[in-house]
Amino acid sequence: MRKPDFTRRVAVTGMGLVSPIGDELDTVWGNLVNGVSGLKRITYWDPEPYDCKVAGEVPDFDPNAWMNFKEVRRTDRNVVLGVAAAKKALAHSGLEVTDANRDDIGILFGSGGGGSKLLMDNLVVWESKGARSVSPFFIANMLPDTASGQIAIETGIRGPNMCIVTACSTGTHNIGEAAELIRRGDVVAAVAGSTETPLHELVHIGFSNMRGMGTPREGDVEQSVSRPFDLSRNGFVLGEGAGAVVLEDLEHARARGATVYAEVVGFGSAADAWDLIQPVEQGDGVRRALLQALERYDVRPEWIDMINPHGTSTPLGDLREAQAFRAVFGDRTPEISISATKSLTGHLMGAAGAVEAIFTILAVHHQAVPGVPTFRDPDPEIDLNVPVATVEREIRYAISDNVGLGGHNGAVVFKRYEGA
Repeated sequence: MRKPDFTRRVAVTGMGLVSPIGDELDTVWGNLVNGVSGLKRITYWDPEPYDCKVAGEVPDFDPNAWMNFKEVRRTDRNVVLGVAAAKKALAHSGLEVTDANRDDIGILFGSGGGGSKLLMDNLVVWESKGARSVSPFFIANMLPDTASGQIAIETGIRGPNMCIVTACSTGTHNIGEAAELIRRGDVVAAVAGSTETPLHELVHIGFSNMRGMGTPREGDVEQSVSRPFDLSRNGFVLGEGAGAVVLEDLEHARARGATVYAEVVGFGSAADAWDLIQPVEQGDGVRRALLQALERYDVRPEWIDMINPHGTSTPLGDLREAQAFRAVFGDRTPEISISATKSLTGHLMGAAGAVEAIFTILAVHHQAVPGVPTFRDPDPEIDLNVPVATVEREIRYAISDNVGLGGHNGAVVFKRYEGA
């Protein structure tokens, strides 16, 4: 094991995802910059009884392409999505897992809720067919850390394996802590990310009864449900997906000739200590997480060019987040481009942080800010720079931040890699 060295630079060398707007990076980036929505009428159940009738479903996903069909039958969909994202990220990075290095690679991968559908499916089996018909495999396959364990089994990676669970900020915390794991010297590389499949009717009902789900503008298309920071925003829409990144010690990445898409140069985490659902006054938890992320490795607030915010499209949540941005960045806040990508994918819950981190890395790599096509009417209380269409601009540093139920706030800072 190497000694801690917090001057170590951490590179992003691979990305993999499964999302409502695609599962190949080129396709996803094209959909982001062209404002192609992944929100469609729900097909997993009849949505007619509910006000919100759309979701971000992953289209045309073949689970048997990523795991043995017997394992697929035993486990929850979130696990298969997570394995697919991790395998895609490793392939994209070109990092080969071998007997010689597999103890020096880590996995930090989580899920906000684990296999909730698998649990509920077995409840139905128990009630309809009796106790002996319940699967003996469902316990091991429904846990929030099942995906991280299965990724290790599928890839042979034997370094530290952990699952950080912080609801909707799960992916952000796993990526941030993976970078710290590399700086601490525990590993030279890590697969980090998160997965979630919350598209179950009972979950939909629960969020609807919480009055968190949004509806389209009157007379507008269903794809306008998610409109972060818009004056007419009235709630979020659920989505499913998974995202994974490969992080490496920059020197290790250089030595093997890897492509570096960005650097991880900051990570912050803070609690609201306020309420399980409502954000704290003035978005103070987000504010402190952002400041930690900036201060950890001396990134100045004036260097930030773009933020991919949590931006769920809820009236209070978006306001509190905007207040946090204003508290951290002050009068420069309007100069920062806000790319609220949930407008196209919906809220992927535990997977949001990982998938949105990838969107942010792609923006830094391509030097373009994906627009928010559902944004139409600015909210004077918020006053953020939210481009409707994609904007090409210099992005030196960008932040991806997320907020989880329970008051969990996380932020990761990415820097453009300049080859030196």
